[in-house]
Amino acid sequence: MSVSRSTRLLTASYRVGRSGARLHSQDRFHSLKTPSSTQALLPKPRPLHITASIGFTTSNSSQRTSNHRTSSALALRTSQRRHCSSTASSRLVRMSSDREVLPTSVKPSNYAISLFDLQPGEPWTYQGSLTIDLEIKEPTKSIVLNAHELKVHSVEISSESGKTASSVKASNIDYDTKNQRCTFTFDQELPQSPKAVLSIAFEGTMNNHMAGFYRSKYKPAAPAAAGVAKDAENHYMFSTQFESSDARRAFPCFDEPNVKATFDFEVEIPEDLVALSNMPEKEVKKSKKSGHKVVSFDRTPIMSTYLLAWAFGDFEYVEDFTRRKYNGKNLPVRVYTTRGLKDQGRLALDSAHKIVDYYSEIFQIEYPLPKADLLAVHEFSHGAMENWGLVTYRTTAVLFDEYASDQKYRNRVVYVVAHELAHQWFGNLVTMDWWNDLWLNEGFATWVGWLATDHLYPDWNVWGQFVTESMQTAFQLDSLRTSHPIEVPLRNALQVDQVFDAISYLKGCSVIRMLAAYLGEKTFLEGVAAYLKTHKYGNAQTDDLWAALSKASGQDVKALMDPWIRKIGFPVVTVAEEPGQISVKQSRFLSSGEVQPDEDKTVWWIPVGLKTGPNATDAQREPLTTKEDTYRDIDTSFYKLNANQTGFYRTNLPPQRLVELSKALDKLSVTDKIGLIGDAAAMAAAGEGKTSAVLAFMEGFTTEENYLVWSEVLSSLGKIRSIFSSDEEVSAGLRNFTLKLVTSATDKIGWSFGPHDDYLLGQLRALLITTAGVTGHEATINEAMKQFKAYMSGDKQAIHPSLRAAVFRIAIRHGGAETYKAVQNEFLNTTSIDGKEITLQSMGQVQTPDLAEDYLAFAFSGKVATQDVHSVGGSLANNSKVRDAVWTYIKANWDMIRDKLSGNMVVLERFLRISLQKFASFEVEKDIERFFADKDKEGFDRGLSVVSDTVKGNAKYRERDMAVLKEWLSAHGYMKR
Repeated sequence: MSVSRSTRLLTASYRVGRSGARLHSQDRFHSLKTPSSTQALLPKPRPLHITASIGFTTSNSSQRTSNHRTSSALALRTSQRRHCSSTASSRLVRMSSDREVLPTSVKPSNYAISLFDLQPGEPWTYQGSLTIDLEIKEPTKSIVLNAHELKVHSVEISSESGKTASSVKASNIDYDTKNQRCTFTFDQELPQSPKAVLSIAFEGTMNNHMAGFYRSKYKPAAPAAAGVAKDAENHYMFSTQFESSDARRAFPCFDEPNVKATFDFEVEIPEDLVALSNMPEKEVKKSKKSGHKVVSFDRTPIMSTYLLAWAFGDFEYVEDFTRRKYNGKNLPVRVYTTRGLKDQGRLALDSAHKIVDYYSEIFQIEYPLPKADLLAVHEFSHGAMENWGLVTYRTTAVLFDEYASDQKYRNRVVYVVAHELAHQWFGNLVTMDWWNDLWLNEGFATWVGWLATDHLYPDWNVWGQFVTESMQTAFQLDSLRTSHPIEVPLRNALQVDQVFDAISYLKGCSVIRMLAAYLGEKTFLEGVAAYLKTHKYGNAQTDDLWAALSKASGQDVKALMDPWIRKIGFPVVTVAEEPGQISVKQSRFLSSGEVQPDEDKTVWWIPVGLKTGPNATDAQREPLTTKEDTYRDIDTSFYKLNANQTGFYRTNLPPQRLVELSKALDKLSVTDKIGLIGDAAAMAAAGEGKTSAVLAFMEGFTTEENYLVWSEVLSSLGKIRSIFSSDEEVSAGLRNFTLKLVTSATDKIGWSFGPHDDYLLGQLRALLITTAGVTGHEATINEAMKQFKAYMSGDKQAIHPSLRAAVFRIAIRHGGAETYKAVQNEFLNTTSIDGKEITLQSMGQVQTPDLAEDYLAFAFSGKVATQDVHSVGGSLANNSKVRDAVWTYIKANWDMIRDKLSGNMVVLERFLRISLQKFASFEVEKDIERFFADKDKEGFDRGLSVVSDTVKGNAKYRERDMAVLKEWLSAHGYMKR
């Protein structure tokens, strides 16, 4: 899955798989969804309303009392049920050594799901008929499975035991709200049987929480079919999002990744709409319901419940075919959209069929399904979701207008498509055994997604992009005490949502990249292919991958990688110089500094990647496998550790070495420059270096011409400006420093796009113009305001599509309420796929608390999609002028915010984390802690811990370096004396 996240995360989304959130162009990795608050649904005769909140806690007496009362109340309304406490199902849950899972007394082999009587308006309900083919592995009087926000009408089981067949109805339907489980109890014991059929009649809701089976609102781009669900303001499409634990919201099931089965699916929909599922359409029959049809689909391969998917709506598609033949045929690849948008799917389509063929080649296993569909979904909590054969995406991760889209979205679309298609093998064909191995899915899909993007577009320098975006994001989170290991222990599946983060996706990818570079890409992929062949259609664990890679390489991969996967944090390699040699020492790196001895016991395997000498040639040296070592015969006139930043570690160089490297930038690769900048800034933040030294190093980049290097320079500088923004003199000095740094490059690059400009040059132009304009470069401001006025007067060609964000931000920064309202109106009326994201991020440039409060109120007015509210909080948090207004608004409106966002806890956690982590004040950190002290934090507690750790680290940095920074800025003429 690809996940959406803040300004330093890749789309996903980052879901790419789900892909935390650099929610501008590269939002690449996934977080996940969580259950909504309890719904008050009126029961039909003999139904049970099943609902729960996320999380797991061991039952205590108060919980048992509460659940007992609920069961009793339901028993009074349900004539044919016996009274029983919900603790019964809790006792039946199997407790293994490391996880809490369903009992293994029964095992499903196939689900046949039929949905009918779907209501295209309030209450948005549907009826379901479900039969599950089971093996009863041991005699039992009850069956426990997962269900959430469903009404179960009836349950019956038929089985064969020996020569006799029997059928019995459940005498009791009980539930465990906390853990989203339902227990069906029978009066007589069910004997062991290889064949049994569990039949369930139920009712569900097509919710608006972007989880389970849900509805998405949209404005049609073309006249719509008559059967489309609509109200006075919106049209609706319907789709599913089941990862990690939301298949249970759509139908009762054994919702665990290693309880695999096959699936038959059919749905009743209006005759003029299109239904999709994982497999090709099998049959279309006329429904008994007037104007409707029943669409059924071929049986799926054996797979996990979270990979099942279906959708229906007013869809159209563009189609191409793979160039390779699979079972003698070129496979159809389609991109589906709502009517009027299909032509914007052509970039994704052109990439998808090539990527399917590329993966079939490098994985040495042909694409396993008879089709590959991609579907644009108008409301989506992450970036995308890898449903087998029917991948779903938020619109900006799959649609691209060659003439009207910002070019940064070209990169995003290709990468997210590649990430999700990687999952068709790595995650779908072979699935992690349990959620603690989530990184096996997401870390690998992130790495191979970049590999495929590089294969298609080598001129994009995607590994440089990875280092400046993804790796720095992973460093940022993993440098906190509140980080977690890549392989994180999870006893309950409902805990997984908060670890769809930069550790699982981006640190996971980073250590895979490090290992692949060390073993060699060819050897690494040989091991991956063997792993997939061994475990196809099954489940696997991390050690299974290491075993395959060890066999392919002859190396003990488990010994090399275990500390990286199973231990928290990452190392910094500190260098000391002596004539002809360097001494190195590894220790855990914390962004707040002050690592304690008990936090620094891990010894990592570290490939040193040493370049040295006048030609910066590779110096073959053994990896660092001890706490300290010395490398001799080094030409110390020039050396660089961690060549091309393939290792996931920081370097702490002697201060003079940084000065020397600033004079030899021509010997450094793009990724080396990015790494040096990021490392120097991180050392300053941790108290291992000085901010003044970082600024002095940055002064050497005024003539730099590479976008990715500039991106790292300005990102690191932006963090420094944010941390020290509370002092007006220092803030003004840093603004002057920034302006001097970018002026020459901005003047040189200009506003005009040439016919032969490459992708990276276009991105550099947008970055420099934005920075110069918001910092105060007069010529840039004047040109931006001229273009803005023409655009808002009706000349939509006045601004190049890739400069809309730059112009809008500059205009709002310097134009006040009038320009802010004009951009808000643009948000409401834009028909551009990327227009809403661009305008939302731009409006965060407001300069007064009143406008910030207005913007937040607008975000929660219902006019901004729930999936995007974090863009509002994040854009304001990045603006030191109004940052305090965000926290003030959250405190004053907490009940409303929680009510609106807690239907999907991922959305609430993401909003809070992105909105609050930019502060650099101990007082604010304490205020946040006090405010949430008496509140239920389940579902966003980890996010608040990240906020606390980050803000305290920022505050330490500000206090430690403020005086020295002020002195340096003054001495170098950036600040008035």
